[in-house]
Amino acid sequence: MSGELRGGRRALVRGAAPCLALALAVSAVPAYAYTGPSGAVRRAAAPDSPRHPAGACEPDRRACPDRSAMLYWYGYSLGPHPFTAPEDVRRQLTDHFQLFPVSGDCPDRVRTGDACDLLGGNPVRVESAAGDHLRIATLAGHDLGEGLHIRFTFSRSLGFHYLDVAAWQDRETSCTRSTVCGAASRAGAWALWRVLAGTLRVSALTA
Repeated sequence: MSGELRGGRRALVRGAAPCLALALAVSAVPAYAYTGPSGAVRRAAAPDSPRHPAGACEPDRRACPDRSAMLYWYGYSLGPHPFTAPEDVRRQLTDHFQLFPVSGDCPDRVRTGDACDLLGGNPVRVESAAGDHLRIATLAGHDLGEGLHIRFTFSRSLGFHYLDVAAWQDRETSCTRSTVCGAASRAGAWALWRVLAGTLRVSALTA
C-alpha cells in the first residue's frame, strides 16, 4: 500500500473515530457544501477568494481565506427552533461540551483560552467561545497537525436554526498536500459534524 493511501486511511480513523462507519459510508463531498433540511447535500458557491489572512475567516463566505487556505465549509440544518437564539445553542454546546462528538478529556464547560485533549489525545485550544460561534485550533501533537482552525457558527432564519462549520489552516500539512488524505479528512469531518448537528437538533429544544 502506498504512503498516500496509508495516510488517507489514517486520517479517516483518527479524524472521525466515533463515527467511522458513517465516514466510510459516504464519499468525499465538495469542500463547499450545504446540507438542507431534508438532509441532502447540495453544492454551494465557493468564496470569492479575496486575499484575506486565514485568521480573518468570518461567517460571510466572501470574507473567507483564499482556496489554498480553506479546507471546507459545511452547513447543516438544526430544524425549527423559533424561540431559541443562536447564542443559546452555542452556549448549550460550550456549557455541556460532552455533546461534542469527540470531547475526549475536555471539561464539561469550555471557555475562551481553554486547552484540552479531544478524543485520542488530540490537543486543542478554544480560540473563541462567544456570541453565536465556537472556534477551536489544533495544537502541536494533534493528529491533523498544528494550526488547523475550525469555527462552528450558529444562525437562525424564519424559525429554523443552522450550523455552519468552516475549517482553514495556517500552513499546509503532509495530509492536506495529499489528494487522498485530504479527501478522506474532509469526508470524515463532514460525517463527524453531521453527528454534532443531529445531537444539537434535539438538544436545542431545551436551550
